[in-house]
Amino acid sequence: MSIAIAAAGGPGLYTPSMRRRVIAGTTIGNALEFFDFTVFTFLMLVIGPLFFPAASGYGQLLLTTATFGVGFLMRPVGGMLIGSYADRHGRRAAMTLTLWLMGLGCALIAVAPTHAQMGLVGPVLMVLARLIQGFAAGGEVGASTTLLVEHAPPGKRGFYSSWQFGSQSLGVMLGALTVAILTAALTKEEMQAWGWRVPFVIGILTVPVGAYIRRNLEETLEPAPAAGARTAAAGHQPLRRVFAEYKLTIIKGILLVIGGMVCAQIIGFYMPAYATKELGLPATSTLFASVVLGAIGFALAPFAGMLADRVGRKRVIFWSRAVTVCALLPCFQWLVSAPSTARLMTVIALLAVLLALQTAPVITMLPELFPKAVRTTGMSVVYGLGISVFGGFAQFFVTWLLHVTGNPMAPAWYLMVTVTLSTVVLFWIRDRTGHDIDSQEP
Repeated sequence: MSIAIAAAGGPGLYTPSMRRRVIAGTTIGNALEFFDFTVFTFLMLVIGPLFFPAASGYGQLLLTTATFGVGFLMRPVGGMLIGSYADRHGRRAAMTLTLWLMGLGCALIAVAPTHAQMGLVGPVLMVLARLIQGFAAGGEVGASTTLLVEHAPPGKRGFYSSWQFGSQSLGVMLGALTVAILTAALTKEEMQAWGWRVPFVIGILTVPVGAYIRRNLEETLEPAPAAGARTAAAGHQPLRRVFAEYKLTIIKGILLVIGGMVCAQIIGFYMPAYATKELGLPATSTLFASVVLGAIGFALAPFAGMLADRVGRKRVIFWSRAVTVCALLPCFQWLVSAPSTARLMTVIALLAVLLALQTAPVITMLPELFPKAVRTTGMSVVYGLGISVFGGFAQFFVTWLLHVTGNPMAPAWYLMVTVTLSTVVLFWIRDRTGHDIDSQEP
């Protein structure tokens, strides 16, 4: 190799305090970043009329979900470029970069003029902001998950990487809680005038906090000696190597990840709009349902990771997805037959448990698919491509299906198909539970 790539002294020399710092630093920074990225979806019903006033109610929701979705189009690009940067210059540097980019996206949304104020300028700024945020999020997941699994002992990688999903859930919970409090405290006019901007201002203010926390994390990628740094950087091309040597691995990884990503997007982010528009439930109750989802994901993720370490990743993923597919139709039928806040909370709580059980081990398996030299790049490519279409535009597809079919069960059918497809690929993926992540090529 033209660049020296090894943990500082090897994984065995990471002290417990170092590992606790990495878990805390990654979790806090990632939660802040996903707060910034996901709060947009909880404000779609407010943002739609302000930026797309000429459209119908359905058209506003469709355009707003499409604006949400474009952020996911940039995830593969961000994953490839920032992942390659992380494999050249370190995971910590990449994670700090993503924080500042996410803050820039928040700033653009916070100051974007509405359609009534400056016509198309506002929607254009909104789309640009989502593209920047998608670029940042695409690089964040790969770099932070890689740092976690590289610090973890072989028998605890599931537990360590589970904090990636746990921190995303924490960000979702905080985002939904913030919007719910604003919705309850402000009038509709105040919310439309300025209240919707508050969460994005909060997002801007959290960036320096996250950057400070991450500055002191222990790096797991040792750079080449200074004398050969320029030659090493020129010779080490992680992105080219991933696409040249790991094409089949990328395909299998994408198929593996889409099940959990679609579930997360529909259950976590689309349900507030669905329950309000299709079922007539009050906005505050649907937002608190998302708070429940985030809280369960944050609390349960570490236990799902430990279970995957004990019995194997594939076993936990398979059975949690099998139960999910069987539960979706009755859950949605029960909710649609007599919509209520209590039923919505119950359905989301059950699906949140199943989501945590499948997602924590999946996010552990992704970095285990690639060797250390290209690990962040490989995982970022898989995660970014998998989530960009199937996850990012899941809300768009479901909104369209609901309109075309008129069937309120459309989200359940969409979820069942994607989760089933994503489960089949497990039979062609090797389970690395308990093995040294760097002992051999996957």
